[in-house]
Amino acid sequence: MIYHKSVLLDESIAALDIRPDGIYVDATYGGGGHARAILAGMQGGRLIAFDQDEEAIMNRIDDPRLVMVNNNFRFLRNFLKLHHASPVDGILADLGVSSHQIDQPERGFSTRFDGILDMRMDQKKKQTAKDIVNHYSEENLSNLLFTYGEIRNARKLASRIVEARKIKPVETTGALKEIANTCAERGKEFKYQAQIFQALRIEVNQEMESLRDFLKQATQALKPGGRLVVIAYHSLEDKLVKNYFRSGNFEGTVEKDFYGNVLAPLKVITRKAIVPADKEIEENNRSRSAKLRVAEKI
Repeated sequence: MIYHKSVLLDESIAALDIRPDGIYVDATYGGGGHARAILAGMQGGRLIAFDQDEEAIMNRIDDPRLVMVNNNFRFLRNFLKLHHASPVDGILADLGVSSHQIDQPERGFSTRFDGILDMRMDQKKKQTAKDIVNHYSEENLSNLLFTYGEIRNARKLASRIVEARKIKPVETTGALKEIANTCAERGKEFKYQAQIFQALRIEVNQEMESLRDFLKQATQALKPGGRLVVIAYHSLEDKLVKNYFRSGNFEGTVEKDFYGNVLAPLKVITRKAIVPADKEIEENNRSRSAKLRVAEKI
């Protein structure tokens, strides 16, 4: 079974600049594609791999150098300390949802299938997308859809959702799509639905908060000269990564010393994001929005 086709695989592994006996982190194990390639470039060393989805953990590679952590990468520092694996030589994070998760209707990630509005990457978490859609206030829903989905008519959509749930709880992806289509521009329904699903998924999994925690901890965990490689898939993630790599903060405010040197913990290696080649996009359409950025610990 192909659990997930790794995006920008060759580019991300090259960016890590793997040392044969180093200690590396795969912060988003998924189907293990990146992890397998990292291990192939090592002769000894260790790889600490994180994934909050128990199904990904069940798909683990049989290799004594691999340590699996069934938790969110926002707890990077604690688990590296637990496994006596800090500082590390390189860290890779692929922020996308795995194909395996998307292709399971019951997980509720995809607009292509009708299933329960779940969207939890960690099935132990309590709050689901269904809870958000049915219990958030109209104002909170509107803010969420505008901020994380970049939906221009978020107020109108939130109002329609609240009206619909008064009659009957909105419990499935199909029911939500029906409401969405009453607010979408004709011919752009699919894109509109995708924006809604993105917003709900980000909220359910606290993705932006987790990414901020991860980036700060990853910087601290790296050895001088160690590489941090991140693949983002939407503008909110990519902007956070770009700003942090450039300035050491999420606002992108660059501070300089008396001599004009930038005061930041990382040196940007990729001035411009690396994107998939046409061939990769043709073979794996889900890679089309990927942007890879690389920084090095100073």
